[in-house]
Amino acid sequence: MKKKIHIFTALALGMGFATAQAEQPALKVCTAENEMPYSNKNGEGFENKLAQYVAEQLGRKLETVSWTDPRYFIRDYLDKGLCDVVMGVDAGDPRLLTTAPYYRSGYVFISREQDGLDLQNWDSPALKTAKRIAFAPGSPAETMLRAIGRYNDMFNYQQELAGFKSKRNQYVKYDNDKLVNEVASGKAEIAILWGPAAARYVKAAATPLTMTLIPDTAKRADGEKVGFHYSTAIGVRKGDTALLEQLNKIVRDKQDDIEELLEAEGIPLLDEPETALSMN
Repeated sequence: MKKKIHIFTALALGMGFATAQAEQPALKVCTAENEMPYSNKNGEGFENKLAQYVAEQLGRKLETVSWTDPRYFIRDYLDKGLCDVVMGVDAGDPRLLTTAPYYRSGYVFISREQDGLDLQNWDSPALKTAKRIAFAPGSPAETMLRAIGRYNDMFNYQQELAGFKSKRNQYVKYDNDKLVNEVASGKAEIAILWGPAAARYVKAAATPLTMTLIPDTAKRADGEKVGFHYSTAIGVRKGDTALLEQLNKIVRDKQDDIEELLEAEGIPLLDEPETALSMN
């Protein structure tokens, strides 16, 4: 009789948990339809995995809401209530509320191990002699290539990478795996990319590659700082402070689990500055 009572109690508790979870609204997360390695519609990105983990911690089912153009998804999806959470935004992004940062990383130099390039900073000789350098336009890498006088040298190559698409009124995407493969295949000597965007493809490359974090000390010719290290947070719609507090608790209490997920991706992680830590 006791055994039956215990079994019944366990079943009742299990059913109660399932019912409670069912009563919770789904966690609607904005995800890119095809912006790897962050996310895609098949759930293969590291932000997809993080979204699933966060939903589980909240005891809610995950519902993904996909967008195709990153320029407008906060305005057209988050602000309009089509989704509630964005997994990866700059900490402090003024368009929404952001959690404490859950990771900090930086831009990297990528080269073939066999080439033995000594890429330490923007004064490295290899940057002056490389015939082809792959990078994403509009990034800090473009700013510094202009500063050291190499941008014009790469102009025609950049058009090849974009497939000669017109930039007028459309989002032109430079695929991260393609840019890394430019180096792995020997078409380019160097790539300069955001570390989290490149890490998966550097790790998977058939040709051994070296990924070196760029120091956050770069300045333009006019002396203005060019940032290369940034902190990433989870974002919610302005006014949704209750959800923000729940997510902040996960970021604080489950940091080891989150870092394990990011390290499995191969993402180079940096410590948060003391000023950022004191604000959280």
